[in-house]
Amino acid sequence: MNEAGAWTDERVELLKKLWSDGLSASQIAAELGNVTRNAVIGKVHRLGLSGRAKSAAAPAAPRNAAPRKAPARAPSHPMSGPAGGTRGAHALAPQFVTEAEPEAEQAPMPSEDVVIPFSERVTIMELREYMCRWPMGDPTSPDFRFCGARSQTGLPYCSYHSRIAYQPAADRRRDRSKARA
Repeated sequence: MNEAGAWTDERVELLKKLWSDGLSASQIAAELGNVTRNAVIGKVHRLGLSGRAKSAAAPAAPRNAAPRKAPARAPSHPMSGPAGGTRGAHALAPQFVTEAEPEAEQAPMPSEDVVIPFSERVTIMELREYMCRWPMGDPTSPDFRFCGARSQTGLPYCSYHSRIAYQPAADRRRDRSKARA
């Protein structure tokens, strides 16, 4: 410690008095001057000062206060759940109830190669406002094309690619829950 913040006998006695009065380490450091909060904490530790008076800012609760009400229901056990409990980061994860959805609603989607013949696909230079802009293939290859089929009014894709691009929110949630199972 430097000379300005040296622990002289007078400063140590003042530290002991302020500590027993209940001041915080920050308040004591400000009172002593030229000493940090951490230096005060270290000196208190080395001196073995542990007992402190309560500060005036935090008065104790009155003992004659009315007793607390019992909880309406017992708290749930933290280890309740499937297979002996949920642990770790998944302990508070929401549990989704999967709904049985009829599979007959969804027709199997054909692969992209079957939908649009390669001869009908267009390059970016051939693409027009009324054509489907669904990308087909690897953009870095010379065979890269766009669908080119007639797009729906106001949309960039044909009806087939619109069904892929714009899935209803319920379908997206259902797909996500199937992926977790």
